[in-house]
Amino acid sequence: MSRIVPMELEQTSGEVRAAFDEGIARWGRMTNMKRTLLHSLPAYRALMEWYPLFDTIKPFLGEQLGIVFAHAISSESECLICTTYMRRLLIDWGKDPEALQLDERGEALVDFGRAVARQGNRVPAEVYVRIAAHFSAEQIVALAAFAALMLATNVINNALEVELDEYLYTYRDAAPKNQTKAGA
Repeated sequence: MSRIVPMELEQTSGEVRAAFDEGIARWGRMTNMKRTLLHSLPAYRALMEWYPLFDTIKPFLGEQLGIVFAHAISSESECLICTTYMRRLLIDWGKDPEALQLDERGEALVDFGRAVARQGNRVPAEVYVRIAAHFSAEQIVALAAFAALMLATNVINNALEVELDEYLYTYRDAAPKNQTKAGA
């Protein structure tokens, strides 16, 4: 059970209603996380910056590797919702999230994402050297900022025990360790 009950459209008005309507128009649905965030419009707006940051990293990563990066971060931080969401995308693309075939660049990116997600958020020198071999300073800053925002969504879902959206249930079998299948 979520600690904060997600907003329903009927409960909203003004700017929150506009944000809800815009979200439905853009994504086709408002997830439990987004509807929970709508209790604080500034929080919602801040975390929806995930999308522009993802658009920033897509040109040099590609969409699939960007999702692999987000999956690595979310899995390491044990966020059932975000890990399952990324698993859904990978599975729908015909990929096995448990057995991804990555080149050296992809492996370096996954290791960077996992390091950022660990307690203390320190990236070991050997991991940084590997990522720096494949990306420019500008790209590494964008990757680190994206990782930070990915972690922020993980924190919201984990701290507030936001429930897994029903449309993701069939993708959750290999969800992060220490999570129940009933929800986050």
